[in-house]
Amino acid sequence: MIKAEDTVEDLLERYPEIDAYLIRKGIRCVLCGEPVWSTIGDLIAGKGLDIETTLKELNDKFGDRNIS
Repeated sequence: MIKAEDTVEDLLERYPEIDAYLIRKGIRCVLCGEPVWSTIGDLIAGKGLDIETTLKELNDKFGDRNIS
């Protein structure tokens, strides 16, 4: 499950394809080839998006995968 407290680095490691999805939402996760040092909740809020709604979308698309 993806939570607001998850770091971008951890999310990119668990779900590499999440970057392209977030870019389409206007959320930039990678700068100069390195993950942004922030939480996903901070990035979502910084774009003025609703955190709960966006996290639900992310979990619907990525969060239910059984990735070790």
